[in-house]
Amino acid sequence: MAIDYKLLGERIKTQRQSKGTTQEHFAEHMNVSVGYISQMERGITKISLERLASVSDYLGCDMTLLLEGINSENDKYLTKDFDKLYSQLSSYEKKILTLLLKDYIENRK
Repeated sequence: MAIDYKLLGERIKTQRQSKGTTQEHFAEHMNVSVGYISQMERGITKISLERLASVSDYLGCDMTLLLEGINSENDKYLTKDFDKLYSQLSSYEKKILTLLLKDYIENRK
């Protein structure tokens, strides 16, 4: 999967703005220049995994939200993927999967 840095930057900017912080405060916290923050939010500069982890911690959001636009803590996380895979199964396979899943849920504790 290739990273769309422009989209990643837009998501970072959206989360920063929703947190109500400026690029200046964000840059100060991240110990980088305002120019770096600006380039990151515009997708001009590539961001390392370590930096992305710091960004998500500061913004108080999951890295999945920044990378994929999906909040992994949301109840609907992976539902679309599961539905797509489930639809490819035969009726018999669906029954087996349902039994396995039910057993897993009952015994996971």
